[in-house]
Amino acid sequence: MHVSTPPFNLYTKDNPLPAKLLENRMLNKDGSSKDVRHLVIDIAGSGLTYKVGDSLGVYPSNRLQFVDEFIDLLGATGNEPVMLPRQTAPLSLREALTTKVSLAGPTRKILETLAAKTTDPKEKEQLAALLAPEAKEALELFLGQREFIDLLEEFPGARLTPQEFVDHLRRLMPRLYSIASSPRMFPGQVHLTVAPVRYESNGRRRYGVCSTFLADRVTRRKTPVPVFVAESHFGLPADLTKDVIMIGPGTGIAPFRAFVQERVATSAPGRNWLFFGDQHEKTDYLYGDEWKRLLAEGRMARVDLAFSRDQPKKIYVQDRMREAAAELWAWLKGGAYFYVCGDAHRMAKDVDAALHEIIAQHGGLEPAAAADYVKQMKKDKRYQRDVY
Repeated sequence: MHVSTPPFNLYTKDNPLPAKLLENRMLNKDGSSKDVRHLVIDIAGSGLTYKVGDSLGVYPSNRLQFVDEFIDLLGATGNEPVMLPRQTAPLSLREALTTKVSLAGPTRKILETLAAKTTDPKEKEQLAALLAPEAKEALELFLGQREFIDLLEEFPGARLTPQEFVDHLRRLMPRLYSIASSPRMFPGQVHLTVAPVRYESNGRRRYGVCSTFLADRVTRRKTPVPVFVAESHFGLPADLTKDVIMIGPGTGIAPFRAFVQERVATSAPGRNWLFFGDQHEKTDYLYGDEWKRLLAEGRMARVDLAFSRDQPKKIYVQDRMREAAAELWAWLKGGAYFYVCGDAHRMAKDVDAALHEIIAQHGGLEPAAAADYVKQMKKDKRYQRDVY
C-alpha cells in the first residue's frame, strides 16, 4: 500500500498538529536558582517542516485547578453554554476557560462592569476611586498586580453571569519558542529551551500559561501539544563560508544550538563563535557539555562565557564582547554575520551599544559612521535579532 506524505502546510496556526512530548529534562544542575527545560516534541510523519531560525507556536491550556476556582467564584457549574467571538456554536464555560481564553491581563473594562453590578457599597466606593479620571496611575498599578481571579475574589458583591464574564476575556494566544534543533540532525523532532515562569504577586502564586503547560502539565507521550511552525526572518547565511558570531545568554541560546547543528550537518567551512552568559557556570551552563565537545572537535572557533555571579563584579556578554573587541572587529570586517537572541529590554540594548562602540573604536570610525556601518549590516541581513 502506497502512503503519500501529507503536504507540509497541512498543519498551520488555524489547524495545529496535536504533537506529543517525548522528553522533558532540566538543563540546570542541582543548586541553581533557575529552572530551564530541554523539551523534545515529536513531529515525525506529520509532514510539518521547519528550518533553523524558525519558531514553534504552541497552544497551551489553562491549569485545571485555576479553571475550577473561576467556576466556583462565578457560582457556576462549568456546563453553562457561552458564546465567544468567531465561534459558530456555543461551548461550555469549562471548555472556554480551559482552552479558548486568557485568564490574565484584566483591563479597566472589567472594573467598570464590576462597579455597575456590585451591590456592596464599600466595593462601589473602591471601584469608583480606581475609575476616577485622576486615578490613572493607581489603576495601572492595581491592574498590573492582578489577574481576573483576584478581581472576582475582591469584589464578590458583583455577580457576573458566565457570558458576562467571558465577554471580558481575550483569546488565548499561542506562544512562540525559538527552535533549538536542526531538522538535519534531528529529523521528526523539534527541540525547545523553555524557562517555566513562576512568581508571586498580590499574595498569589502566578504561573506562565504556556511555559508551565509544557514543563509541568503535559504528560509525556500522552497529552497532545497543539503546535505549528512560525517562519522567521532569523536565519543562517546562504553562503556556508561566512563566519557567524552568536550572542545568546540564558534561553537565548536556543536558536544557536540549532544554527551550530545545521553548520555541522552541512559541513559549513565558516567559523562559529558563541557568547553565552547566565548566573553560575557550575549550575547554569545550558548545553555546556555539547559546547565543550564542539569546541574540542574544532567545530566552534570560540566560546566566550559570562557568568554574572561567579565573581564579585558582575560580568555580562557585552563585557566579553568588549574584551574580545579587536578579534570581533576582524571577523566583522571579514564579512561575519552577527546574531543576538534573548531579552529585548536590557541585554539586546547593551549588546547593540557594545557593537557600536567596537566598530567605532576598532574601525576607526566616528559614532555616526559606526551607526551607518551597523545600519548597512542590518540591510545586508548580517545583523539579525530574535528578541523578546
